[in-house]
Amino acid sequence: MVEFMNQALELAKEALTAKEVPVGCVFTVDGTIVAKSRNCVNLTRNPTRHAELNCIDQVIEHCKTNNIDHLSYFKKVCVYVTVEPCIMCAAALNNLNVLEVVYGCANDRFGGKTVLDVSNFYENSYILTGNLMADEAMSLLKQFYKGTNPNAPESKAKKKKEM
Repeated sequence: MVEFMNQALELAKEALTAKEVPVGCVFTVDGTIVAKSRNCVNLTRNPTRHAELNCIDQVIEHCKTNNIDHLSYFKKVCVYVTVEPCIMCAAALNNLNVLEVVYGCANDRFGGKTVLDVSNFYENSYILTGNLMADEAMSLLKQFYKGTNPNAPESKAKKKKEM
C-alpha cells in the first residue's frame, strides 16, 4: 500500500510543480500498476481532468486495445489517490464498481465521503480507506494554496462600493 501511495505522492508533486492542485493517483490490479496520473485541469483547460478520471481513461483505452471487458476489469481495480476523491470522481469510481479506494488526506471541500457520501446512492460501493500518508498529502495541498492559482478565473463576488 505504502509503495503505491508513494508513487501517487510523486505524481502529486509533479502536479504542484506544474501549478496544478497536487493530486496524484495510481490504479492497481493484483498488485501491479495499470494506470497512473495527476491532475491536469489547468494544462488542458478542462475542469474534469482530475487524476482519477485520467486513470479511468487509461484503463478503458488499455481494455479496448487488448479486447478486455472494462466493466469486469474495473471490479479488480484498487485506487490509491493522495486526496479523498471529490464527489464527481467518487461517483465515477462507484459507477465502474472499483474494488477499493485508498486515499491520503480528507477533502473537506469536495469529498465524495466527507461532504456528500456518494456511496449512499449506490447499491454496491467500493471499500474506502483513508489517512494513508495523510500528512504528506496535506503538506502538498498547503503548499499549493499558499500561492495563488494563476489560471483561476476572476472572482465574481461583488465588491463593496466605497461611500
